[in-house]
Amino acid sequence: QVQLVESGGGLVQAGGSLRLSCAASGSFFSTYRMAWYRQAPGKQRELVATITPGGSTNYADSMKGRFAISRDDAKNTVYLGMNSLKPDDTAVYYCNAEAMGGAYWGQGTQVTVSS
Repeated sequence: QVQLVESGGGLVQAGGSLRLSCAASGSFFSTYRMAWYRQAPGKQRELVATITPGGSTNYADSMKGRFAISRDDAKNTVYLGMNSLKPDDTAVYYCNAEAMGGAYWGQGTQVTVSS
């Protein structure tokens, strides 16, 4: 079982920045494939970014150049830096881990971007 706890969400004006954090339990964090997803009201959950155990990253097209996913294996934490935020980025952001043959989710953190 892997537990994930997100933090760092909040209210920000358009054009602003936030950094989300996701702290994971377990002794093998460095082997987890980590990802951030988001779900806006009335919409399906969508992939934001992924990072492999080796540090390779991938982004949804609409986030490229604005968002940056990173990990600190010593702290069992994955981050999502978000710049140039837009009202359309308003959503609940979820941390996801693929580990030990399963997929695990955090409880989510709300990001609200005002215009």
